[in-house]
Amino acid sequence: MDSHFLKSIASLPLQAPRSVLIYLVSIFFIPVVSCNRPEDLKDAMLNVRRNYYFIDFKKYPENSGSLPIGIFDSGTGGLSVLNDILAHEGLKEESFIFLADMANMPYGSYALENNVELLIEHIFKDIQFLMGNKYYQHAGSKRYSKDKDPVKAVVIACNTATAYGLDTIRSFFEEAGLDLGVIGVIDAGSQGAFGNFSFDENGSIAVIATDGTVKSGAYPESITYVKNRNGQLGIVQVFQQAGIGIAESIDENIEFIDRNADTPRNGYKGPSDTGCGDMKIDLAIWDRYNFNMADSAILFDGDPVNPYNLQINSVENYISFHLVSLMEKIRKTENSQPLNSVVLACTHYPFFEETFRQTIDRLRDYKENGEYVYRKLIAEDFIIVNPASVVAVQLYDHLDSGGLLNRSDSQAGSEFYVSVPNVLNKKNILRDDGLFTYEYKYGRRQGDVQEYVKCVPFSRTYIPEEILRRLSEQVPGVFDLIIRFNRENPKTDYLDPAEKI
Repeated sequence: MDSHFLKSIASLPLQAPRSVLIYLVSIFFIPVVSCNRPEDLKDAMLNVRRNYYFIDFKKYPENSGSLPIGIFDSGTGGLSVLNDILAHEGLKEESFIFLADMANMPYGSYALENNVELLIEHIFKDIQFLMGNKYYQHAGSKRYSKDKDPVKAVVIACNTATAYGLDTIRSFFEEAGLDLGVIGVIDAGSQGAFGNFSFDENGSIAVIATDGTVKSGAYPESITYVKNRNGQLGIVQVFQQAGIGIAESIDENIEFIDRNADTPRNGYKGPSDTGCGDMKIDLAIWDRYNFNMADSAILFDGDPVNPYNLQINSVENYISFHLVSLMEKIRKTENSQPLNSVVLACTHYPFFEETFRQTIDRLRDYKENGEYVYRKLIAEDFIIVNPASVVAVQLYDHLDSGGLLNRSDSQAGSEFYVSVPNVLNKKNILRDDGLFTYEYKYGRRQGDVQEYVKCVPFSRTYIPEEILRRLSEQVPGVFDLIIRFNRENPKTDYLDPAEKI
């Protein structure tokens, strides 16, 4: 601040009009405030140097094969994508920075709540974190660390984020003058969906995704593009099912699953017998669901023979509900073609690929009154498509063509982070367990640029025990990298997540 200016204020008589003091202060401070208050998150990233989200793109290190690859998802489902990337022979020497935006998940519900603008803001913050150098040691940290590496490419390991953010992110990088590859999962899933089609075969493709991905229309558009590009001559029908509750229950979201509950509960957001449309459990076809009624996997009033006030409370029952709902759509569609492929269009779903397969097999063999209900609608050799394997190929091709492959064994340097609500932000509205309330998470408006969340090292402090156990069993290679990060990296002062599992 200019010393002469301060002296001039100090020399004013005490009886000087208050309005004069206010005016003199305002002409100094107003320009300072306005030039440091970003119009939106993109403005903060590009132009407002003092803002937390600013990145100096002029100094961003490009064309460096030694940098890690950035991967983000709304939750831990993206680790299934990383698992397939690690399985690619050409990517075994790469290191990774992974972010699970657990505080704001599930992303699919933002479209359900008509707040896609906020979703896009979250996606930009995910990208900013991967490209930037800041993170916090834990949720209560007042100061951030600044020694995280930037990334040489970004994988959007989330179908919803790909649907709503891929083109926007690519445009933003172009505006920032940055040549950074961004790979999404939807084109990969669409390409894999034709793995069971001959060039002139009729058939159908089922896409099971989040509500947001379904509403975006991205998969039908992409499948049509791939069909035309490949010269497919047959009739190809596309059926979509919004798998509301599957990803949420996999990540132990309390609005969709509560392992401590044994009766119907308030705050439940999943399908029920009183729901509407895709959220209604139809008691008229009760036997087709074949729900597990034991171990509180279904919460209900009444008795198992005549249940009511139904609430799904297990991942397997969510999968059964949505696959029956999908088959009912196909059954009720005139001239529907046999189901050739099922795209698991959410990164959480491959963790339960075998459950999907077994349930479809069961429905193909299901009979009522001695007759098959769905057999003619499901091809005997149907395939289940996990887009991640195609993503791995696309990532390798991108790095190889750009001379960005890493030639040193550096997986030990992979880092894993998770977002948590910023407890120091007084604007945040939290539940008793420290997470955002549903209404606040999906109801607030985008554009108010502030730190609603903090990105902290992945550890048992923030990840439920059930998720850690599942990761250790289903993606052991990825889990070993997480353990190594927790044990060897001084950035986390929390316990090894493998303990007590």
